Amino acid sequence: MSERKIPGIDDYEGAAGGWGALGAVARALKSQMAVGRETAALRRVNQPAGFDCPGCAWPDPRHTSSFEFCENGAKAVSWEATGKRATPAFFAEHTLSGLWEWSDHALEDEGRLTYPMVYDAASDRYVPISWEDAFARIGDALRALPHPDMAEFYTSGRTSNEAAFLYQLMVREYGTNNFPDCSNMCHEATSVGLPESIGVGKGTVTLDDFALCDALFSFGHNPGTNHPRMLSTLREVSKRGVPIVAVNPLRERGLERFTSPQHPAEMLTNTATPIAQTYYQVRIGGDLALLKGMMKCLLDADAEDLAAGGRGVLDHAFIAEHTEGLDALREDLARTTWDEIVECSGLSRDDIAAAARLYAKAERVILCYGMGMTQHRRGTQNVQQMANLMLLRGNIGKPGAGIAPIRGHSNVQGDRTVGITEKPTQALVDAIKRTYGFEFPLTHGHDAVEAVRAIRDGRSRALVCMGGNLAVAMPDPETTLPAMRKLDLVVHIATKLNRSHLIPARQAFLLPCLGRTERDVQASGVQSVTVEDSMSMVHASQGGLPPASEHLLSEPAIVAGIAKATLPQTKVDWDGLVGDYDRIRDDIEAVFPMFRDFNRRVREPGGFRLYVGASQRDWGGAGRKAQFLVAEGLNEDPGIDQQHLLTLTTIRSHDQYNTTIYGFNDRYRGVSGRRDVVFMNNLDMQARDLNQGDRILVESRVGGNDAGARQVAGFIAVEYDLPRGSAAMYYPEGNRLVPLDSHDPQSGTPAYKSIPVVVRKLRDPDGHAG
Repeated sequence: MSERKIPGIDDYEGAAGGWGALGAVARALKSQMAVGRETAALRRVNQPAGFDCPGCAWPDPRHTSSFEFCENGAKAVSWEATGKRATPAFFAEHTLSGLWEWSDHALEDEGRLTYPMVYDAASDRYVPISWEDAFARIGDALRALPHPDMAEFYTSGRTSNEAAFLYQLMVREYGTNNFPDCSNMCHEATSVGLPESIGVGKGTVTLDDFALCDALFSFGHNPGTNHPRMLSTLREVSKRGVPIVAVNPLRERGLERFTSPQHPAEMLTNTATPIAQTYYQVRIGGDLALLKGMMKCLLDADAEDLAAGGRGVLDHAFIAEHTEGLDALREDLARTTWDEIVECSGLSRDDIAAAARLYAKAERVILCYGMGMTQHRRGTQNVQQMANLMLLRGNIGKPGAGIAPIRGHSNVQGDRTVGITEKPTQALVDAIKRTYGFEFPLTHGHDAVEAVRAIRDGRSRALVCMGGNLAVAMPDPETTLPAMRKLDLVVHIATKLNRSHLIPARQAFLLPCLGRTERDVQASGVQSVTVEDSMSMVHASQGGLPPASEHLLSEPAIVAGIAKATLPQTKVDWDGLVGDYDRIRDDIEAVFPMFRDFNRRVREPGGFRLYVGASQRDWGGAGRKAQFLVAEGLNEDPGIDQQHLLTLTTIRSHDQYNTTIYGFNDRYRGVSGRRDVVFMNNLDMQARDLNQGDRILVESRVGGNDAGARQVAGFIAVEYDLPRGSAAMYYPEGNRLVPLDSHDPQSGTPAYKSIPVVVRKLRDPDGHAG
């Protein structure tokens, strides 16, 4: 790094975890002014009789420790269990236009919402409203729409199975399948791509498989920040001497070394466990080329071994019995030249061959991946090429091997399982009719991108959000924010204030709900909810803290209140279901038979695993086989001219979770007290006459748009270890560089991870450098 010292920019020499993590936990608890409340909550995180951490979807070990949480999980819990409150008095003091000038951090840091509120346009403020009046007015507004398809119903991945099931039930009885949800913005490429490849849109491994694998590949994710509890599992894999291969443009400390706060010897001696044995810094957008290069090496090695009288490198018996399409893949790889592969991947042929040899040597391989693989305009094809790689050696459907998409939100996978999808099946239509006696259309509804388009074009006039911060999470704020200001109705069900709540429609409601940490008492007593983790384990979650306000309702109760007001002739016993969540689970089982014996099995310690066919080499039904699928060409993001532009990816800081900004530090990358940074390769900075800390202008070139159409100005250039031609900046600040139409056409996932940009030194009006 340059010797020029820039405020808030420094080198970080420590490992992931360690004393830095413990210090961050202590600061998080202290800052939220409820140390006793938060400490009590932390003792129950991810425990059999406690609540599921809202921080990520990494599975819980079979035998939990006394403290089964990580630094960012502690931040998530303290953020929710905070002693701070956003009361009606707070809203009386502040207009929405005034609050708009606050930072995203400051808005949420004001604390928990305590009372249902409605927007008053005359004063530009939220004012209190009773629950009864809120439900009645929302119901009136939804019934007044000319057609149910003019309403959008968004779901956050923190929504429980029970709340999500009731939500989709209400919406379908209302008459639409418009279900934009957070999965559309992250792992939708998985949900679309894997079923075509292996018959199911979920990972095929369990946590136990990590104790059996003899190689692990990690593509496009940063566990140290995004799912830190995974580091404990990676540490155990590394301790067994198993090679871990990291494939990621940025060097991330959590993929390099880890000091476990739960192992006193490492803490007291300040030592760390190495994580990745090999680290391939692929060029942003170069993963597809790397995968094809590895498969090309495997096919060549297989042919050589067979010619020499060997058994070959591929698992020929598995391929013959369980797969189709290998010949087409062979032809595609034969057409692909090494010059193209090296150019697009940014890696040498020797490096790619070494990765392929390591893969071929192992008998049981796990491949983990994150949004660095899915948030591209060919994200679905990225996913399918990873599946191809695993199928070549039979690494799906056997112990210690499989593909593992690492989800973010703690129940994003579960929400989809219980019906949050814009693409209903005939089986779902039939099951709901059989269980409740009503039918709904089989037509596809809107995903997140299409929902914003419909709002922009006036085809949708209402938006109901079950959590989340949709307006900020979506790309292209210059399109998204003005579109949402045109709505007739917006309803936000939330625990804390965020920027999306400050975009008022003609009628806007802010409805406060219980959090994951809090006790939920209904007619039959204290309730528990359930969630599904990244590995299809379903388990119970029961909060123990007193609610932040006596005026809060649970998410299921709020859904029921809106449903009863909207559907006067409803066929659903909403009060009965909300009074006893066991009844909701009985109905989930009736509609989705995979949840057989739901209430009994979920009461077992650790819960149960849903059936994942590919784990048993069931590829989606009798007679169906896994498919080798071809991705034409190498460029993940067609249209990017690597020679003249930089390719920018958006990333999270260590002090955030999606759009929630806990603070302004990014410890592992050496950033403190600021977020206005663009990480760049040193040679790219020199080529643009940039010094460390120079103010810059970043202009999007997606689709070859004219200069200045989408830009971020005033951020500083920061030297970082990433490939030449690549750059990175934080999400959601970088969202303004991504047009709404820049997404994977197969899945609709926005291309947050591959943005062609021009970077220039920012000059003042007199022409001086910034």
